[in-house]
Amino acid sequence: MQPSIDAGAFFAWLESGIGWLFNELLTTTNIVYTAMQIPAVVATGFAAWWVHDFVHPLLLQRIERSSVNAFSQMMLCKLASLVLPLLWLLGLTLAMGLAAKFGWPYNVVRVAINLLAAWIVIWLASIAVRNPLWSRVIMVAAYAVAVLNILHLLTPTLSVLDSLSVTFGNLRVSVLTVLRGMLSLSVLLWVAMLASGILERRIQRLPNFTPSVQVLIGKLFKATVITIAIVVSLAGVGIDLTAIAVFSGAVGVGIGFGLQKVVSNLISGIIVLMDRSIKPGDIIQVGDTYGWVSSLGARYVAIETRDGTEFLIPNEDVVTKQVTNWTHRDDLVRLKAKVPVSFKTDVPRALELMTTAAAKLPRVLREPKPTALMLGFGDHAIHLELRFWISDAQNGVRNVTSEVLLEILQLFHQHGIEIPLPQRDVHILGGMADRPPAFREPAPT
Repeated sequence: MQPSIDAGAFFAWLESGIGWLFNELLTTTNIVYTAMQIPAVVATGFAAWWVHDFVHPLLLQRIERSSVNAFSQMMLCKLASLVLPLLWLLGLTLAMGLAAKFGWPYNVVRVAINLLAAWIVIWLASIAVRNPLWSRVIMVAAYAVAVLNILHLLTPTLSVLDSLSVTFGNLRVSVLTVLRGMLSLSVLLWVAMLASGILERRIQRLPNFTPSVQVLIGKLFKATVITIAIVVSLAGVGIDLTAIAVFSGAVGVGIGFGLQKVVSNLISGIIVLMDRSIKPGDIIQVGDTYGWVSSLGARYVAIETRDGTEFLIPNEDVVTKQVTNWTHRDDLVRLKAKVPVSFKTDVPRALELMTTAAAKLPRVLREPKPTALMLGFGDHAIHLELRFWISDAQNGVRNVTSEVLLEILQLFHQHGIEIPLPQRDVHILGGMADRPPAFREPAPT
């Protein structure tokens, strides 16, 4: 590894800036020319405003008539607000071209073009980047590039950054290379995430694909475009991928040993998506966690419970542990409610009342019909069981079971059917002599 810094490039950059300051700006001729160019810049702005008043309403009407969703319409409306600065930038560019052709000065026009271009970049970044920190970084970088270009220091600055380099064998990495790589990678990753999001929304509208297949296609496409973005960004800055193949392989082995659980969850997630055992919207139970699958992630399955709590179950647990899927084939779920009755009860009448109670509830299905069975004799009661079906397990199963039991209790009270309590009869055998001493003599008065 050999670091290298070109001091000559730095001094050339500094000399260029000082020379531009005294030779291009602080002269009487340039001050006069500057005063002459300002009206041209203002006139170009008014012309752009006039065209904007005609074009912008037409664009908004086309956006409102389009068939895109509300979010896309909002984004298009924000982009339409760039019509004015883009028209102004176009007019200034044409003015600078004419000035250069006829040999007129255009320093002020060039300054306006750089500042306006920086403002457009910042506006686009504010739309695309939600993170305030990164938005500020982009703003500072855009204005810095604009100022350097205005001062004719952009090319010398790039030369200085390229001179700050480190060599790894045949691979030379400079500060400029790193910055270019970061910029291209950020842009390509943003485009990749945008494209994957659009594809996922399109796939979700296709009725021929099951939810599991939709998620699988979306995840595979996302991983593919991210990989392509990384490879293209590395190749775009001149990095030979074969030069870092051995190094990346060694790093990959080390990361693989350190992230075994993460890799296991990723592979398990692919298995869950491919075998279609669990899909978004299913009602499942993993251990003591019961709820519906809100999303299938690369590392976990998100289960939302009835109380609004969301549990993130690792994909490895879903594959290796027992999972109860209440809606694997269809939405029908059969529930059971056990009811004890007294030995004196008219059992056929009690069974009839139990099915009647279930039929009164709107969540209980009429087909298949509720059925009541006699399970057997207990120590103090006859055990009965009601079996009924529901099709909306996502709304809860314990609450509907509670409603059924409450309705049964009310009907039993109305028809005099008793739900017994445990009873024990204690028989003392033998006479007084066989009793314990404490029970032989009467208690003192």
